[in-house]
Amino acid sequence: MYAHFGLRDWLMNKENRYQPTSMTPTQHHRHGLWPRAETVEDLQRNLAAVRERIAAAARRVGRDPNEVRLLPVSKEVDEARIRMAYEAGCRFLAENRPQELARKYEALRDLTDLKWSVIGHLQTNKAKLVVRYAAEFQALDSLRVAEVLDRRLQAEGRALDVYVQVNTSGEPSKYGLHPEEVATFLRKMRAFSSLRLRGLMTLAVFSTDSERVRQCFILLRTLRDTLRQEVDAGLTELSMGMSGDFEIAIEEGATVVRVGQAIFGSRKTPDARYWPSSDQPRR
Repeated sequence: MYAHFGLRDWLMNKENRYQPTSMTPTQHHRHGLWPRAETVEDLQRNLAAVRERIAAAARRVGRDPNEVRLLPVSKEVDEARIRMAYEAGCRFLAENRPQELARKYEALRDLTDLKWSVIGHLQTNKAKLVVRYAAEFQALDSLRVAEVLDRRLQAEGRALDVYVQVNTSGEPSKYGLHPEEVATFLRKMRAFSSLRLRGLMTLAVFSTDSERVRQCFILLRTLRDTLRQEVDAGLTELSMGMSGDFEIAIEEGATVVRVGQAIFGSRKTPDARYWPSSDQPRR
């Protein structure tokens, strides 16, 4: 992680440094083994199970479960099963790829109250799809992307909720700003009036070592709290935690958890498809 930069130690010495609350394990050992939801009843059962896990995690640390928003992730889920998810109660879904979102949006236009979030890395040539189809973008880590989004949003007379993605694991295989870059980035974002900054987002290290995972979430929370004082950016939200680790994320302050496989079942392709390999350019 970022120990060699001294940032982690600095953050841990702040007034709100982490006090251990539990030894909650990850569920990463189930990666690729979640049963596929084939019916509305399957989806209702899975959603109820995830919500109970959310509530239990919140209660363990004295939080109100209503403070946590469940964002189901429907990447690689076909339109027929998305209709089932809608019937099961889902009204806000997340996609990694703007092209996949565009296709699904057009196919599901009759579901007029269904909203979409883009949670994957965005190239500038796909910004028009986010502006056209998304209500939220959770992976902002480039001023160039912010500029293109803002220009297109201004032209359409609308605004977009955004989260800034932070690389809290220090892994070169993940997108996101280095934690030390975030303050400067937020100050420069003030120039983009159509982007409504809601909070920070991260992907923790993928590990069955729950304490390694927890440290990523601690870092994001502490960074958010520090930036609220130093930058006055109005940050409130923390989007962190997925199917295998969202309970730990909630214990550390997550207000949004992005859950796909625990709701829809395992995907055909690994998550690595949506992240860069270590030898690919990140911009």
